[in-house]
Amino acid sequence: MILVNGQSENRIEIVDRGLQYGDGLFETLAYRNGKFEFLEAHLQRLSIDCQRLNIPFVDLDLLRQELTSISTDLTENTVVKVIITRGSGGRGYYADNSLIPTRIISTHPFPNYPESYQTEGVAVRFCEHHLSESTALAGVKHLNRLDQVIARSEWSDQAIAEGLMFDQHGKLIEGTMSNIFLIKSGQLYTPKLVSSGVSGIMRSQIIKLARKNSIPVSELATLVKSDLIESDELFVCNSVNRIWPVKHIIDTKQSFSVGEITKLCQSQVAKALD
Repeated sequence: MILVNGQSENRIEIVDRGLQYGDGLFETLAYRNGKFEFLEAHLQRLSIDCQRLNIPFVDLDLLRQELTSISTDLTENTVVKVIITRGSGGRGYYADNSLIPTRIISTHPFPNYPESYQTEGVAVRFCEHHLSESTALAGVKHLNRLDQVIARSEWSDQAIAEGLMFDQHGKLIEGTMSNIFLIKSGQLYTPKLVSSGVSGIMRSQIIKLARKNSIPVSELATLVKSDLIESDELFVCNSVNRIWPVKHIIDTKQSFSVGEITKLCQSQVAKALD
């Protein structure tokens, strides 16, 4: 199913700035067990990021209604992608303030990952491609995902579930499709996203739930490869996959068990969605 501005359609205008310049944002929502997960958190982030990019999107209630409407036709777990572009305009970078943003909603099959990813963990690798840096865009889930596309093309081995990405200075930022958490001496750590990376909804929920359960959690501006290798536990997360423990980093000798804090975070996320 695809809706463009509320209409059943699978085309956008050639001059849409989302196509021409990647001028827009997106959200990836999990529709699972008959409901959207963390819907309001996704919509709030979308609204905030539109403000950060000066996209005059004012149809949040309408978007919410459209999502509610399509959910009545969903009979199984589904990935729902929402795209907001600045709208259609002429050639050139200047964006006329009169442009009307484009809303796109599309539904996709839920990925069929092995259950063992949740219970036993996954293998990950270090990506060679480094993330571009921009303090103005740090945290924002904008449409330009070329860094992730390049990084994800580095491997085809299906035994590797995710790649870990670093910035231009070798600081750990995120996975190609996920955020990352480290556990050391009973404390939870995640990269502070000051110059690159996406501030994921699952990431923010885990931070909130950890603090609620008296688990110390810190966002650090400098985490590097050695911090990963020396961790007691690792996990990656996103809205669709929730939490995947990391059991091994390819090309290192380090392996990890699924620890108690990882299991607690998994159970608390599941409980929050009951």
